[in-house]
Amino acid sequence: MNVLLVSTSECSGGGAIAARRLMEALNKNGVKAKLMVRDKQSDAVTVCQVGNKIPKFLERLSILPRCGFRRSRLWQADIANVGIDITHTREFQEADVIHLHWVCQGMLSLYGINKILSSGKHVIWTLHDEWPYLGVCHYRGECSETECRHCPILCGSLPYNICARKREMYHKWHPIFVGCSQWITNQAKQALPSEHIEHINNCIPSALFHPIDMQQARQSLSLPQDKRLLLFCSQKVNDERKGITYLTEALKTLSNDNIHLVIVGKNAERIPLPEGIHATCFGSVNERLMPQLYNAADTFITPSLQDNLPNTIAEAMSCGTPCVGFNVGGIPEMINHLENGYVAHYQDAADLAAGIRFVLSHDLRSAAHCKAADAYGETHVAQQYIKLYQA
Repeated sequence: MNVLLVSTSECSGGGAIAARRLMEALNKNGVKAKLMVRDKQSDAVTVCQVGNKIPKFLERLSILPRCGFRRSRLWQADIANVGIDITHTREFQEADVIHLHWVCQGMLSLYGINKILSSGKHVIWTLHDEWPYLGVCHYRGECSETECRHCPILCGSLPYNICARKREMYHKWHPIFVGCSQWITNQAKQALPSEHIEHINNCIPSALFHPIDMQQARQSLSLPQDKRLLLFCSQKVNDERKGITYLTEALKTLSNDNIHLVIVGKNAERIPLPEGIHATCFGSVNERLMPQLYNAADTFITPSLQDNLPNTIAEAMSCGTPCVGFNVGGIPEMINHLENGYVAHYQDAADLAAGIRFVLSHDLRSAAHCKAADAYGETHVAQQYIKLYQA
């Protein structure tokens, strides 16, 4: 069986990382799998590059006037009016299964997606966010629109037309959708009641993410040995959706708790910290360094306001690091409240602080590791997908 996984990027973003890890897990479990991307970031022979970024910029030019020239909204929507045609490639033609992942920002157009669905290939589409079943946005948030007739991001009828066009394609060709979390699986079933939708977790490579000695990890990273280390990371730290403002508010009540914050991600040094809280900023780091950071931390904090099945939580727990996050998206599926972490009330900084204190005062590391090993094991996840490919 030949499987072609398709993603905009190889390494940038949670969906891309999940796709690459699944490709590697499939190859370890007897499936010949390749990953096709626009943005290739390694020399791996199982990752092939296609197209360029011209469609990405053309799409942004089309979106700009529709979002009222508001820069804050420019990257909140994808209209898929342009993209890369992958159906002419040798990798596509040789594949028995086409497995779509996160394919926005000029990777695939709606026309291209329809061409893939109509090719006769067996098509699977993993939902890394809500874009595949909504109009133009990636997360619905507090929007109650079910058909995207009155989109809060883009003006006009385009969001509704795109939503309708997607559903028309699915009704005609019936790809199989996979939700990474039970939350997004349920959301997709409500939006697409006549489609086949399964739930399979992302996988985490245990050879990379596993427990090591905390003090040794801290020493190798030059982090304080005598502090309680809180780890926060995001691709872009000051992204409002990642909830850093709630973390900084929670930290105001923890200034006397011997706390030291570790921040990983772009713009890490720009975060204003409460008086009495000190931080070490790492900026953007490669995947190989993350296990040391997780193992060095007493707890991983993820105050995201919108999220599906964050790789970071699964990675942290695989290293035995308990997590604290809000009750949103797939996060409460990952963290068993008071057992291997703490699920705080949504947008409640005081409860987030209470969660941090709870985790710091209880030994939850073994429980966190056991949960991750059971839920995100590579072989287990790969076998679930293989079964779906063969259906």
